[in-house]
Amino acid sequence: MSVGKSHRYSVVSSSEEDVHRHSNMPALGNGFGNGKIQTRRKARSRFVNKTGQCNVSFTHMEEQSQRYLADIFTTCVDIRWRWMFVLFSLAFILSWLAFGFIFWVIALMHGDMDRTSGDDFTPCVMQVNSFVAAFLFSVETQTTIGYGFRCVTEECPMAVFMVVVQSILGCIIDSFMIGAIMAKMARPKKRAETLLFSHNAVIAMRDGKLCLMWRVGNLRKSHIVEAHVRAQLIKPRMTEEGEYIPLDQIDINVGYDQGLDRIFLVSPLTIIHEINEESPLFGISKQDLDNADFEIVVILEGMVEATAMTAQVRSSYLSSEILWGHRFEPVVFEEKNHYKVDFTHFHKTYEVPSTPCCSAKDIEESKSLRSSANFCYENELAFITREEEEQEDRMGERGAEMETLSTNLNIDQRPYHRESEI
Repeated sequence: MSVGKSHRYSVVSSSEEDVHRHSNMPALGNGFGNGKIQTRRKARSRFVNKTGQCNVSFTHMEEQSQRYLADIFTTCVDIRWRWMFVLFSLAFILSWLAFGFIFWVIALMHGDMDRTSGDDFTPCVMQVNSFVAAFLFSVETQTTIGYGFRCVTEECPMAVFMVVVQSILGCIIDSFMIGAIMAKMARPKKRAETLLFSHNAVIAMRDGKLCLMWRVGNLRKSHIVEAHVRAQLIKPRMTEEGEYIPLDQIDINVGYDQGLDRIFLVSPLTIIHEINEESPLFGISKQDLDNADFEIVVILEGMVEATAMTAQVRSSYLSSEILWGHRFEPVVFEEKNHYKVDFTHFHKTYEVPSTPCCSAKDIEESKSLRSSANFCYENELAFITREEEEQEDRMGERGAEMETLSTNLNIDQRPYHRESEI
């Protein structure tokens, strides 16, 4: 891809690119700009909050309740803890009430309520002569408490069958609720609170190239196994056919081809995105950044060392949260026999006045112009040097011919002198 060709995912629109292309470009430095006064646009709504929650609400979903109930286990894991406790309590209380009512109906139909303990009569369930007694028997059966006062007899096969059914159903409820609570407790969602992203991202020169950078850190000593980072730029876009895409997602390369996206997160690290021809930020300058309408979503993924479960941490940076010409302050300091990480400097940056205010595209074009000018100058010097060498060669050949002629003349004059002497 040539430098002069506009990128299809450029943040700067085509009209803005034409303005920058035809405007006067001063030398690279902090004085770059086209002199236009542009008002700042209204801040766009975040797609991903700083806490990592996606700012999206779903409406008019068909059969939402049925779909959520079809995957009841995931629904129980995703709901809040308060609703989880309500569901946990209702599952047991309703089952106790249901089987207590069944045992009360069985006892009522068998005539246990009308008989006294002195009669020669064997009830279906001993010591069950009211609904409260039937409820207590249901609780004792499902929880296997067994106080010894109430028990089922062989007089009613239906009561024996209901005791078996309640025992099986109680085991199923116990397994489901305990499994849901354990899965909810073991989720690495809270682990994400000890993984940090810097409040701001910065754009500065790194190894002679303009780069977008942000910082990540781990507050725990336990590692994040197979940690890797991703980033996406989200902005509205109009297609060539006139289709409007409100949230167009564009990948931002953070070194996937070279394996730089996989990090060893022991101390805070700075994630680097080189702004080159393939970058969606290739045509954006400092002045364009103040009026841009985009959001960069950054994602850190890895496995929690303690539970081997995958954790994902998200954050985002609006264009107003990207500082041009800044760098992060150092946070790692070497002590006598160890390294110290000072998190008081984690979010702090300092200004770098030497950062160019123009875009990476303008920097590449200026480099190409300088290289072509140097190439022409070197070619001119080469041609001049070659002409001088050719002139010296011709002069040397002429001198050699003159010396040869003079030598031949001297040889031819010697016989004439000898004849005259004779």
